[in-house]
Amino acid sequence: MIPFNRPPYTGNEDEYVLAAMRSSKMSGDGEFTLLCQKWFENQLGCQKTLLTPSCTHALEMAAILVDIQPGDEVIMPSYTFVSTANPFVLRGATIVFVDVRPDTMNIDERLIEAAITKKTKAIVPVHYAGVSCDMDAIMSIAEKHNLFVVEDAAQAVLSFYKNTPVGTRGHLAAFSFHETKNFTSGGEGGLLIINDEQFSHRAEIIREKGTNRSQFFRGMVDKYTWVDVGSSYLPSEIQAAYLYGQLKHSELICQRRLAIWQQYHHGLIALEQKGVLQRPVTPQHCEHNAHMYYIKVPDLETRSNLITYLKQHDIGAVFHYVPLHSAVAGNKFGRFAGEDTYTTEHSERLIRLPLYFSITDDEVKHVIDTIKAFFS
Repeated sequence: MIPFNRPPYTGNEDEYVLAAMRSSKMSGDGEFTLLCQKWFENQLGCQKTLLTPSCTHALEMAAILVDIQPGDEVIMPSYTFVSTANPFVLRGATIVFVDVRPDTMNIDERLIEAAITKKTKAIVPVHYAGVSCDMDAIMSIAEKHNLFVVEDAAQAVLSFYKNTPVGTRGHLAAFSFHETKNFTSGGEGGLLIINDEQFSHRAEIIREKGTNRSQFFRGMVDKYTWVDVGSSYLPSEIQAAYLYGQLKHSELICQRRLAIWQQYHHGLIALEQKGVLQRPVTPQHCEHNAHMYYIKVPDLETRSNLITYLKQHDIGAVFHYVPLHSAVAGNKFGRFAGEDTYTTEHSERLIRLPLYFSITDDEVKHVIDTIKAFFS
């Protein structure tokens, strides 16, 4: 059986996890949390990073930091996971969904401005499959209308937009270390990326349950107390240690995933030329991280039949998001701005193929050959 996903594991994680287990501090912000944060700050060149138990938690912190209030509106694509919307809904916002571009499945930056009202507070672009949205256009719109930009970069760790790391253009951004992502911190995990210095101090307080505990441990105050809203957004040191073990082999993981992605891309070109499927598109100014490889088939029926055919040949392939605006909660907490020209149609055509660190070249070839057999 070739599953859709296996969590990345290099063998390097054991040493660091064991060290965390034997340390005197396991509850967060210990040695490994700080090492991970420093690693990302060096890689990204951002103001500050804070490790969190999940990407959802990082986005919840972002919603608090940009002061989302009941009645505010937040613009985002409908083709995304519920965790993009929930943090803002929890703060009382109305979600305004905008159609996607058919080439990248990212929010169509040309439609954002028409969705802005006097209630709009923030734009949340989602970098689908590790391919960046057009951040120059989005930041220009945000500056013009005095809006915050929170990048949902869950899938885009170590992707680039115009030679700058994805997650560093918006005011805030969030990475995911879920087991399906390029790097994991043991199943779940996330990172809040702070690019605007105004949020650095308060982010620490929100993450520490609304206390100034971080300042206390740095000797800046003689005791710590409750000073703001917050919650428990600290990961365990075991999570951080697992992630740090993977970051030490980040180049190995990145190169392997890119090689797998290229094998799929080359192997399926003939089927695209025949017009039976479409391969993913990467804009010239973007460098993706090989987070996923997907294809688009002509229609929903073909997709269902192909997924069944692959399963019969012991291959796990899956579709992705059901657009949020079509869900019960999506209708309750949001609305679609403009026309749904591409979101639903293209979401029904998309299939994700197995792509993970430990998959072999022979297994990838088997997936490609099986897809060819289906269409023949």
